[in-house]
Amino acid sequence: MKTLNFISAVLLWIGGINWGLIGVADFNLLGFMFGGMPILLRIIFILVGLAAVQQIFHCRSCKKCAK
Repeated sequence: MKTLNFISAVLLWIGGINWGLIGVADFNLLGFMFGGMPILLRIIFILVGLAAVQQIFHCRSCKKCAK
């Protein structure tokens, strides 16, 4: 489970940086990197969304987070 939490945290960092760049500079980093491969870009966005859902449910059930 530790590995899953680490992977989802990394995906959230990537997603957060991407959205920050979109908001500040109107630059989609993932679109720039994978724009020629729309299927891969869509998969990455889905994985970032699933990582967010995983982190929400993890934090609700984590004894460390509940304190």
